[in-house]
Amino acid sequence: MNTPSIFNDVLGPVMRGPSSSHCAASLRVGRLCRDLMDGNIKSVLIEFDPGGSLATTHEAQGSDMGLFGGFLGWEAHDERLQDASEHIALAGIDIAFELNELEEKHPNTYKITLSNDVESRQLIAISTGGGMIEVIEVDGAGVNMDGGVFETLVYTNDTKAVHDYVMKAIPHEEVVIHEGSLQYVQIKTVQAIDTVFLKEIKNIEGVSMIRVLHPVLPILSSKNIEVPFITCDEMMAFNRERQLELWELALEYECMRGGISREAVLAKMKDIHDIMKTSIVTGLRGTEYEDRILGPQSLKFKEMLEGNRLIDGGAVLNRIVLYVSAIMEVKSSMGVIVAAPTAGSCGAMPGAVLAVVDALGISEEEAIKALLVAGLIGVFIAARSTFAAEVGGCQAECGSGATMAAAAIVGLAGGTLHQQICAASMALQSSLGMICDPIGNRVEAPCLNRNVMAASNALSCANMALADYDHLIPLDQVIETMYDVGNSIPNTLRCTNLGGLSITPAAKEIEAKLGQQVFYKNC
Repeated sequence: MNTPSIFNDVLGPVMRGPSSSHCAASLRVGRLCRDLMDGNIKSVLIEFDPGGSLATTHEAQGSDMGLFGGFLGWEAHDERLQDASEHIALAGIDIAFELNELEEKHPNTYKITLSNDVESRQLIAISTGGGMIEVIEVDGAGVNMDGGVFETLVYTNDTKAVHDYVMKAIPHEEVVIHEGSLQYVQIKTVQAIDTVFLKEIKNIEGVSMIRVLHPVLPILSSKNIEVPFITCDEMMAFNRERQLELWELALEYECMRGGISREAVLAKMKDIHDIMKTSIVTGLRGTEYEDRILGPQSLKFKEMLEGNRLIDGGAVLNRIVLYVSAIMEVKSSMGVIVAAPTAGSCGAMPGAVLAVVDALGISEEEAIKALLVAGLIGVFIAARSTFAAEVGGCQAECGSGATMAAAAIVGLAGGTLHQQICAASMALQSSLGMICDPIGNRVEAPCLNRNVMAASNALSCANMALADYDHLIPLDQVIETMYDVGNSIPNTLRCTNLGGLSITPAAKEIEAKLGQQVFYKNC
């Protein structure tokens, strides 16, 4: 069980592109690759396992774009990302892709070999969902890097001498010796190591070079992360004497997890709220982007809603459909969105929560509290399960979004802590078994429909909880069940173009047309 951060693992990254586990995660991997080569990259070999998800989705879902942006040192929200391949060519970096059997069988595995005129380095990393990554090997030695700290690698033929010198100077830091194709000492620190001390290390006999891999996550990690609780049951026990509201418990958690103040957490969440609101406004103005399946569907919906030509869904439901659609269209047109908890499910939770806020005239302050609630529910999921559709199907993405939104909506309605947890449990129960079968290898359809369904599910479960429906199964147990169910879903139904709707005749026609468009564009 890991210790997720609301802003690392759940509500973020702030990004462009169709998929957080492809675009944002690969960009973060690329950034670490750039640091490993000290910014001097001439050629790159990228290998995918033929049985993994990336073999069929890396181009269409933005892994290539993200990697290229990372090699160039960009952020995940950089406006140049859609033209990343052109910028890579201008930078003189040669890129090659190969499908080869890899020892690591995670469906989102990157094996990357980087070279220049004087050296070659290799890195193996996996995308774990929602933009999060884990580097598992550097230069033939097993490591554990998630991009949450400074990773200083000291290459030397006398690892013990370097290890002992560093431990004597900074005894409280994590220092590990690695012996793979090259020998090096790995130093993990929350702060960058002082340049004077780095020079001292460089002068130790046998040291050939030092590389500093900078953090790629917004919330850094300490050596021994402490949190007040990590499961829903633990939270309820923690709160037995305190009687805090769920949003306050989220504050308690994130302050301790990140070592930051309440004011800093609230300010970060306000920024997330503002970006989500901007995405809705941008989507409702209409979006344009050539390389996508669906055009701006929400414009007609908005016109008919304002003209009272839709079936009355109450004050909230039709607004939810509108907001979810707008966010998803911004995502599909390379606009800026918040992965919440992923890019593929970025519309469900924000669309549901902010539609309730606007429909009921709720204040921005309460909206920010609701997003904290959603973030904490997401922490429970991230700690015991996954947000990656490649691992757990769409239940891990849209199902998680519905779960987070349901609890947040109950809070907006003035419900109790028990009712918020009840709503979350019922929403996730309703999502079990959802597959991921993107049409044409694009994260557009049936993703839009499923985001709308997830948001509608959240609203329904929120009202059921407010009416004291019995959820029967504790939230922690439902989360564990989701993970088990995900492992039971065939890999062809977990974010590939090998099953479900993606292999229908109509979908194959769409895929062929998209392929022709790419061919003629490249010509």
